[in-house]
Amino acid sequence: MPRQTRLLATGTALAVLFSAGAASAEPVFNRVASFPVNTNLPADVDPATETSSEIIYVTEDGMTLVYSDSPFGGIGMIDISDPANPAPGGYVKLDGEPTSLVIQSGHAFVGLNTSESYTEPSGALLSVNLETGEIEQSCDLKGQPDSVALSKDGALVAVAIENERDEDLGDGGLPQMPAGTLAIIGAADGALDCGTTKFVDMTGLADVAGEDPEPEFVDFNEAGEIALTLQENNYIAIIDAKTGEVVSHFSAGSVDLDNVDTEEEGALTFDGTLTSVPREPDAVQWLDNDRLVIANEGDWNGGSRGFTIFSKAGEVLYDSGLSFEYEVAMAGHYPEKRSGNKGAEPEGMEVGTFGDKTFIFLLSERGSVVGVYEDTGAAPEFKQILPTALAPEGAVAIPGRNLLAVANEADLIDDGGVRSHVTIYSYEEGEAQYPMLVSGMDGDVPLGWGAMSGLVADEEQAGILYGVNDSFYAMQPTIFTIDANQTPAKITAATRVTRGGAAAQLMDQEGITTDGKGGFWLASEGRTDRLIPHALYNVNAKGEIKTQVAFPPELLAVEKRFGSEGVTRIGDTLWIAIQREWADDEAGQVKLVAYNTDTKEWGAVRYPLEPKGAGWVGLSEITAHGDYVYIVERDNQIGAAAKLKKLFRVPVSELQPAALGGELPLVTKEEVHDFIPDLTSTGGYVVDKIEGFAIDAAGNGFAVTDNDGIDDSNGETLFLRLGAM
Repeated sequence: MPRQTRLLATGTALAVLFSAGAASAEPVFNRVASFPVNTNLPADVDPATETSSEIIYVTEDGMTLVYSDSPFGGIGMIDISDPANPAPGGYVKLDGEPTSLVIQSGHAFVGLNTSESYTEPSGALLSVNLETGEIEQSCDLKGQPDSVALSKDGALVAVAIENERDEDLGDGGLPQMPAGTLAIIGAADGALDCGTTKFVDMTGLADVAGEDPEPEFVDFNEAGEIALTLQENNYIAIIDAKTGEVVSHFSAGSVDLDNVDTEEEGALTFDGTLTSVPREPDAVQWLDNDRLVIANEGDWNGGSRGFTIFSKAGEVLYDSGLSFEYEVAMAGHYPEKRSGNKGAEPEGMEVGTFGDKTFIFLLSERGSVVGVYEDTGAAPEFKQILPTALAPEGAVAIPGRNLLAVANEADLIDDGGVRSHVTIYSYEEGEAQYPMLVSGMDGDVPLGWGAMSGLVADEEQAGILYGVNDSFYAMQPTIFTIDANQTPAKITAATRVTRGGAAAQLMDQEGITTDGKGGFWLASEGRTDRLIPHALYNVNAKGEIKTQVAFPPELLAVEKRFGSEGVTRIGDTLWIAIQREWADDEAGQVKLVAYNTDTKEWGAVRYPLEPKGAGWVGLSEITAHGDYVYIVERDNQIGAAAKLKKLFRVPVSELQPAALGGELPLVTKEEVHDFIPDLTSTGGYVVDKIEGFAIDAAGNGFAVTDNDGIDDSNGETLFLRLGAM
């Protein structure tokens, strides 16, 4: 068959393996902890200081993780003697920007960037005593280091000296001198022998800007050979570490991709084509002495999106095509807003052998997941998708303890967002805990999804639910059918919401309920600054809008941005949860607004919010069941700062709406469930938005989180099963 058809066929086959892997009795990887690295800052440093975990390594005894921290300029240590409860292990401040590290005999060999400018790069390789924090050796690298690797026998350290390009200079392309190179330095027992430093000239090899090589990543095999990627040059070189001789070199080549998402248009549309896209590899890892695997980041002329296995002579043995990208999309992690032509952007990679199985761990920087593949010697077998924190950068396998650790570099402290974390996974018997919600293939393309913001149960079929996405996918408002009778729960259909035959625009779906006639009522949160009205929409089973009901003047006179966050139906009356206080509300009280679909009358009651801590407190969902309406109430905090993610209930008997504009009755509430233990049950930090809740025909409760469309979010969607309500 044609080459591209082979690649897509491979992706389809791996999608089938996705569901089969969940039912396997084989050991699986599950996240057991997430360590916020800001807790590792020195005591005299403001905890709000930007700090990051980027490249990560482990001590020989497997008990301490060490990571490079570029923003704060140092290396941090994490005690993982109990991997489920990692603890701060100390910090060493350095005079420069650490870019990568390896460990030998209680010492970290750290690549340190001290460059004054792109045109005057400088750096050193340090030996840092991890116990004392003392710098015991410093070898001049005569340039800006990137990746660092240690030979299998511990006798040599290789450093990719990138001398990186200025992406803001011209078109950000090559050449931009000075050229990069490779340094090889002797080592023993934690000490560097700077006098043995050998610089290997990498110029004149690549077809793309051969005069300006940009080394990116290095790795040693057991035979003492170094694999080196030249990312922007789209090239790979194999070097004999002892002699410094280049024994082979070859282009990383290009890919042709069909059915690929190439636009940031507020919709997941896998209908584009990319032709002759250079792979532009970042990470490289040896699989054995004859095969190596690269992560195709596509950093400059990006879009290759996968990974490739080569022989060391340059023969392509396997290319993933779009299969990894599709797995990311079906797990709800496709980064639409940040993708452009880069897609899920594989960047980091690790290879580790656990028992008799060798795994490839492929890190999606933009999708914030790890793809786990088993090396079969031929086509790798997809096994799992693992959730990470935001923007995974480096990983280290610890087979001796059945552990994997991933450093996630993004620290959004300046925006009040998630901090950088190190995530830890255990390989053991059991069921995969994540993903909790998946889709499948829709013909030749994945059924993409994300930003789940509302949930309702089918009136008759137990375990069947319907969810909606919010305005993050403004050009693709959708009602998703979810089958929760299987694990993980599966999205089995996507019904697009349309107006006049086209995708409905100017909507922000935040709530959904059944209309009793085979269709749905949708609650749209208004944004008058964006011309999005506060409104209710009645759609039929095909998603066609049949009726639009605008909020009345009495509400619009006091409206604020934070409006409808859920809708439920009791008889002929729709009840809408307003997220936060509007202009006429007392502090700490919000409205539950009623609309009678028969009489067209509006009314409301008041609902008492929990006391505020940091940030704000508001409502996320409303669901009627039996004698109560159930309401999700939350703060807008994440991680350790999150204090309120709870389910309350209000007696239906108290829902006696009064006329808008006058005195409204105040209802009473009863706490039903605290979601915070659920949100940390898979070893992650507490995510912000639990936004959907439903009780099915059998009386079982379900909740879902909104992953914000992977925008400044790690993309994690937790689909929670609360049992009988």
